Amino acid sequence: MTEPKNTESSTAPEAPAQPGAKAAPKRRFGGTPAQILSALKFYKYLAYATGVMLLLLVVELIFRYGFGSVLVAGGTDTVTGAAHGFGLAPIHSVTGGVNLSTMVLIIHGWMYVVYLISDFRLWTLMRWPFSRLVLIALGGVVPFLSFFVEAKVHKEVLAEVAANPKAGKRY
Repeated sequence: MTEPKNTESSTAPEAPAQPGAKAAPKRRFGGTPAQILSALKFYKYLAYATGVMLLLLVVELIFRYGFGSVLVAGGTDTVTGAAHGFGLAPIHSVTGGVNLSTMVLIIHGWMYVVYLISDFRLWTLMRWPFSRLVLIALGGVVPFLSFFVEAKVHKEVLAEVAANPKAGKRY
């Protein structure tokens, strides 16, 4: 019986090992440093925007469920029949107009979807473990967390890219 031959090919010949010299592992990114920095910039903007919208959402929910009011622009008061300008009104007491509280809900929801896309893009380019993606995604759900997670992720990405400026792409 013959043993199967090793079919793995090496792209570069290995340098002879020198005594006491330890080769640093080469970081393998999912893209070029320029792509990573672009994804980081997109993530940074979305993290701040999603964090601000989440804080607005928390305020809106406090008014809605704590005080029974919504923020409305325009419309007619159903009790008095008078025109309603801009401000807080009891729920279902104004017809017509624009319910700005509902707009905050909708905008935050869609912004969070785009935030998740930016998280995923950065995560794939950095080739981090799945747990890091989950932590970053929670930044858009827990109030104030997106600001802290963004600062930490931003610092780590810049440090990794600076430490491996010529790291090759994975493809």
